[in-house]
Amino acid sequence: MTRFISILFFGLISCINATETEPAKDYTSKHTEALAYCKKQKFNEDYYFLIDMSVHSGRNRFYVYDFKQKKITDSNLVTHGSCDMLADNDEKYDKVKFSNVDGSHCTSSGKYKIGKRDYSSWGIKIKYWLKGLEKTNSNAEARVVVLHSWTAVPDTEVYPHYAPLSWGCPAVSDNFMKKLDAKLQKTEKPVLLWIID
Repeated sequence: MTRFISILFFGLISCINATETEPAKDYTSKHTEALAYCKKQKFNEDYYFLIDMSVHSGRNRFYVYDFKQKKITDSNLVTHGSCDMLADNDEKYDKVKFSNVDGSHCTSSGKYKIGKRDYSSWGIKIKYWLKGLEKTNSNAEARVVVLHSWTAVPDTEVYPHYAPLSWGCPAVSDNFMKKLDAKLQKTEKPVLLWIID
């Protein structure tokens, strides 16, 4: 009887763990489109950054994709915008809303050119300006939507809990930003950052 209970217990634990682990998404078409875009625009053809805002914010959804190795080489948590939904409810964390309007504090989807490295008052004190390349994110610079780190963003997944909210910036953990910064400083050509939903 004890053995049966033990088997039942571990079986239930396995089922719970299985439901918590989402299957890996297939981004092949995105990687292909990104490489074609980088070639056409004379961007860096070694790698690009992909952020999938359809993924739960407590899971890794900022991906570094290596075009030559044809694989994701690193990933981490990233924030999304609060859209000024400051009331105490889970919807602001669970459902990403998009806007290109100045002052909206929302995330803007689309392709971005990672621009100048600059001082930030957040995290490791470094930010990269983002130039929106589409109608959905054309106001990025005016809105000061930048890539930066934030001490409040953890280094590891926190699901089923959520990552903190930003005012529209894709903010990452301090340690992950150090990795991104090291890569970006070695790059001569602009790097593509693409936010999808």
